[in-house]
Amino acid sequence: MVPTGAYGTWPSPIGAGLAASHDGRPEYLGLVGDEVWWTAPRPAEGGRRALVRRRADGAEEPVLPAPWNVRSRVVEYGGHPWAGATDARGNPVVVFVHFPDQRLYAYEPDTPGARPRPLTPLSAVGGGLRWADPQIRIEHGEVWCVLEEFTGERPTDVRRVIAAVPLDGSAAGDRAAVRELTDDRHRFTTGPRLSPDGRHAAWIAWDHPQMPWDGTVVMLGEITGDGPFTGVRPLVGDTDESICQVEWAPDGSLVFVSDIGDWWEPHRIRPENLVPGVVASTLLCPGRREEFGGPLWKIGLRWFQPLADGPIAVIHGRGATSLGILDPDTGEVVDAAGPWTEWAPDLVVHGERVIGVAASPRSAYEIVELDTRTGHTRVIGSAHDDPVDPVYYPEPQIRTFGGPDNREIHAHVYPPHNPDRAAPGHELPPFVVWAHGGPTGRSPLVLDLEIAYFTSRGIGVCEVNYGGSTGYGKEYRERLREQWGVVDVEDCAAVARALAAEGTADPARLAVRGGSAGGWTTAASLAGTDVYACGTISYPVLDLLGWAGDGTHDFESRYLDSLIGPLDEVPARYRERSPLEHADRISAPFLLLQGLDDVICPPAQSERFIARMAGRGVPYAYLTFEGEGHGFRRADTMVRALEAELSLYAQTFGIERPDVPLLEMKR
Repeated sequence: MVPTGAYGTWPSPIGAGLAASHDGRPEYLGLVGDEVWWTAPRPAEGGRRALVRRRADGAEEPVLPAPWNVRSRVVEYGGHPWAGATDARGNPVVVFVHFPDQRLYAYEPDTPGARPRPLTPLSAVGGGLRWADPQIRIEHGEVWCVLEEFTGERPTDVRRVIAAVPLDGSAAGDRAAVRELTDDRHRFTTGPRLSPDGRHAAWIAWDHPQMPWDGTVVMLGEITGDGPFTGVRPLVGDTDESICQVEWAPDGSLVFVSDIGDWWEPHRIRPENLVPGVVASTLLCPGRREEFGGPLWKIGLRWFQPLADGPIAVIHGRGATSLGILDPDTGEVVDAAGPWTEWAPDLVVHGERVIGVAASPRSAYEIVELDTRTGHTRVIGSAHDDPVDPVYYPEPQIRTFGGPDNREIHAHVYPPHNPDRAAPGHELPPFVVWAHGGPTGRSPLVLDLEIAYFTSRGIGVCEVNYGGSTGYGKEYRERLREQWGVVDVEDCAAVARALAAEGTADPARLAVRGGSAGGWTTAASLAGTDVYACGTISYPVLDLLGWAGDGTHDFESRYLDSLIGPLDEVPARYRERSPLEHADRISAPFLLLQGLDDVICPPAQSERFIARMAGRGVPYAYLTFEGEGHGFRRADTMVRALEAELSLYAQTFGIERPDVPLLEMKR
């Protein structure tokens, strides 16, 4: 007989330390010779990113010891931070960005006695010199990549170009030795993609006030010997067309993903149509009404990769994603077999193999290989290993709810689940509504031990992909245009109320939580609704006027033009929407978590918010973390934050949890 226990009191083998140790995922796949390499999280090592290689025998080993940290800060969210090649003797050469100083380094890991050597100089100006999306041209002795250069002290004093860095180290102390391949006519750029004949380069560019999911262009340039690209011209794209990836196919065609229709879909320009004045593209699989791309939050994301014999490996889907092989001539897509419901935009191909990073509700992200000849898939790296018996994992329900104006709202509902306890028949469970960050993003359908941390203790979780989320087409994504703080708040509240009305959740024990843009939605929900009994706000936007322009980093400094409206046209709206301006309306207890090194949502906003709340009699806790930026990476930080969140819910919902430190609440 399974013992009965009140919701929220259940014992669980999934502790905060276990959840923290499994945070993050393998990322930035690449090939070095026949080996697959990637970056991997190391929460217990200060949150650094390690570079890992898979040997021919399947063994995984680190390429660089601690404290080397392979991570770029370009546009603050980063981008592909390394590239590999083999030299004339077949030995691997890797170029990577080291996070603390953001310099490019070169390293020959199989050469005895070799150490990483700097390729680029330091700069004392602003945020310095930063690099992303590198490509090694070993035969030319260069690495081509995005250069982000600060020209002043303000976060928006920055320029970006495509640059060539000598592999001999001659630029390590001399900025002038870095050869610029493009001018800075565009504020943002991705790295170049080189045509098979080596004559052309293609890249994506965009300008403020557009974000990359609003409007981008594909640029085309001719590669010259030692000079910049010549004949540079826009090829496709516009201020209201988002192109998120461009690649060359082996036959010289240019393949790109565009949302010129209602979805991000693949298009092709054949070589004969790349002539100026003749450019014409073909939609490769019309009528599917699903996404083949996504928001370009990081430089160098890859939703598709052309294969050598013509087909294209694609990540596609609606809500969840699949890996498929697209025949560009027929438009047919054949999906790979396997249990995975989410594929990260991180594909590479090697001959007839496709390698990606995938997860499911029963498995964390792992590296999966598809053999396109046989259709066989297998895990080849970072294999999921259940840290506890999977009977403690929650089972998600994919739901669609009705919202204001009869609009659909997509969500994943995770009811409480623990095989060791049964709930009292008369009791409804507490539920926490999770608002994802972005807000141009979504919650993937994958195993998350943070969710399991709560559900295994008897607290339900509901991830809401509110209006504005990606994965459901352009119309759904555009619902948030000038409606941030309205549609997201309404959609989360509508789902919470629906869960209570149908008897899934206790209406008196609803909470809301989120980080970054989700932190904004959480704070706005506490200030603007009476749905929630408490909330957890992490590294949030709280003051729109303080965040616009130089109040945040350059990449998002004009994001509010689309989310709220241009500041010079609707200044009152910036005050009306800001939780900071409505702190007096908040009556529910809350926990505020903030990294002190956050330059995206600086701690000054949280401090002003807390100053408004002090002395009002509303219980709150404000926890700050040195060495943490936007999003927590260190194991000790994540443990403290998760246990504090559980303590908040326990105190608010009247649950006994003596197994976690008591969160001290102020008033």
